[in-house]
Amino acid sequence: MTNRSAECRIGRQTWHFPQDVRILSTATAVGPKEGEGPLGSLYDQIYNDMYAGQDSWEAAERRLLEDAVSIALEKAKLTSTDIDVIFAGDLLNQNITTSFAAEKLAIPLMGMYGACSTSMLTLANAASLVNAGYANKAVAACSSHNATAERQFRYPTEYGGQKPPSAQWTVTGAGAAVVGIGGQGPRITYATIGKVIDMGIKDPFDMGSAMAPAASSTLQAHFIDTGRSPQDYDLIVTGDLAAVGFPILKDLMKRDGYDMDRVYNDCGLMVYSPDQEVFAGGSGCASSAVVTYSHIVSQLNKGLLKKVLVCATGALLSPISYQQGHSIPCIAHAVALEGGVA
Repeated sequence: MTNRSAECRIGRQTWHFPQDVRILSTATAVGPKEGEGPLGSLYDQIYNDMYAGQDSWEAAERRLLEDAVSIALEKAKLTSTDIDVIFAGDLLNQNITTSFAAEKLAIPLMGMYGACSTSMLTLANAASLVNAGYANKAVAACSSHNATAERQFRYPTEYGGQKPPSAQWTVTGAGAAVVGIGGQGPRITYATIGKVIDMGIKDPFDMGSAMAPAASSTLQAHFIDTGRSPQDYDLIVTGDLAAVGFPILKDLMKRDGYDMDRVYNDCGLMVYSPDQEVFAGGSGCASSAVVTYSHIVSQLNKGLLKKVLVCATGALLSPISYQQGHSIPCIAHAVALEGGVA
C-alpha cells in the first residue's frame, strides 16, 4: 500500500479525504406534501402538484432532478461546463430519471443505483474523485417520486391498494450538492461504504425492519475504522428507517455497545409532520437527500452543528425479485460532514 492510499483508506470500508473536499452548494426541489412538512421553508423549489407542470409522473421526477442540479449550480455561481462529472441515481428501472436529466444538463454522467442509499453513494463517489484530482468539481444528486415508485414497486396509486402501518411514503423530491476543493461549506471527511446485508425479510411493506441491520453494519464499520464513537457527532441520521426501523437500529447498536440515543434521528421521521398521513414515515432516495441538502447543511453552515454522520439506507429489491419470492438485500452508505460557515 502506498503512502497516498494509506492516507485515503481507513480500514476495509472507510475512505478518508485528506484534501479540503467541501460541499460548495446544495439545492432541493420537492412536491406538495414535502413542502407542507416541517422543513418546507428550507426547500429551494416546491411544486404544488405531483405533476410539477409535466404530463406524467416520470417527467415530473425528471423536472425535480433538473431543478435541484440547476439551482445548486446557480448558488455556486457555476454553469454545467464547470462540472467535470455528475454522480446521480433514482429508483426507476435503468435509472431513467437520471439519464434523461443528465442529457438535458449536458454534464458527463456516472449513473449509480443504491436504492434509497443513493444520496450518500453519489456524495461519497463525488468526494473521492475530487479528493484524488480526477475531477475539479463534481455534482452528487438523486431523486424519487411517490407515484413513480408506487407504480414500479407496488401498485399504481389509482389502484387504491391498502397498506399496513409499517409501510412508508416515498418522498417526492430531489437533492443535489456541488463538491469541490476549498470554500466555506461543510467539509466531507470520511465515507464508509456498506456491505449488502440480507436478514431474510420478504415484506416490501416493511422496509424499516429490512434496512436497520444494514445501517447497523455500516455505522459500526465507520466507528471501528475511524476510531470514533457516536458521541463524536452532534447528529447521526439514517436515510429512511422511519418509525419501524428507527427503534430497531437503536437496539441493535446498543446491544453491540454503541449508545446513539442522544444524537440519533432519521430523515424519514424529519421530513414529515406527525399529523401528515405517511404511514411509518418517509422513504426513497430523496428522503435523506432533501433533509441533508436543506436542514443539515444549513445547520452546519450556521455552526449549530459541528459534526454530522449521514447514513443513507437502501433496500435492493426489484419487482422481479419480490415476485419470485426472494428476500430483500439491503445496504447503507455513510458520509461524515464537518464544519461550514454561512
